[in-house]
Amino acid sequence: MKGYTKPLLLIFLVLLADQVLKTWIKTNMLIGQEYKIIGEWFIIHFTENNGMAFGLEFGGEFGKLALSLFRIIAVGGIGYGLHYLIKHKYHRGLILNVALIFAGALGNIIDSVFYGVIYKYAGLFHGRVVDMFYFPIFKGNFPKWFPFWAGEPFEFFRPVFNLADAAISVGVIAIFIFQKTYFKEEVKDEIGINNESVED
Repeated sequence: MKGYTKPLLLIFLVLLADQVLKTWIKTNMLIGQEYKIIGEWFIIHFTENNGMAFGLEFGGEFGKLALSLFRIIAVGGIGYGLHYLIKHKYHRGLILNVALIFAGALGNIIDSVFYGVIYKYAGLFHGRVVDMFYFPIFKGNFPKWFPFWAGEPFEFFRPVFNLADAAISVGVIAIFIFQKTYFKEEVKDEIGINNESVED
């Protein structure tokens, strides 16, 4: 179990926080109800979606089933990748960020697979993902010269999301930012192997 303790603990904590928060929202708020935490900038807004992260949709009953099954396959692949990284002793930061992505993906799978049955509104694999974080930090209108949306209102940040979405986003962004650090050792190893081959 060496090397697995911290990633597994991180996965457990993210999943626990995600599901506790979603359960509280689901059992204490009505769809569309909201609490303003910091003025108009940070709002807890209860909504649900049938689709992907940040409220994106993948239409129809078949689309919903396909998305749920795809999520399960994807999280299985991420889980295998995480095991591989730990086993081959990749950079600890990379492992923890992949663990964040795995936890986030698994958190949303629990919603889509089981929430319909638990809350008695749909069958297995047809549950809706609970979202609650809403940050409408800035509102305004596109300038008249702006193509396509000239003069139309816009809002940043419009999507409503959950803790699982946030975990996925943090993991992906951190890997992108620190990729040179995370994969530096692997690049050195490849250079060493190539040099040995040339010498032979």
